[in-house]
Amino acid sequence: MRWTGLLIGQLGRGASGFRQLSRAVGKVSDSVLSERLTTLVDAGLVQRTVFEGPPVAVSYRLTDSGQALLPVLAQLSDWAEEHLPSA
Repeated sequence: MRWTGLLIGQLGRGASGFRQLSRAVGKVSDSVLSERLTTLVDAGLVQRTVFEGPPVAVSYRLTDSGQALLPVLAQLSDWAEEHLPSA
């Protein structure tokens, strides 16, 4: 679940489309990104909204439960910076 935290963090900045998320998180394949987003939607952390087109557009945003994870992720990030060696 390597990309999950990055996706939640990115969505914490606001709603995004698939391509925006792909560019923001970096070297993730479309299939892995799609799988992670589906997992987050199924877990109730992310809401997927389809806007009828043309063209059809899909937007992802954090639910209230997803928003509640942001402070925890920030603390984990701070801990990692302090305790883990730099890459």
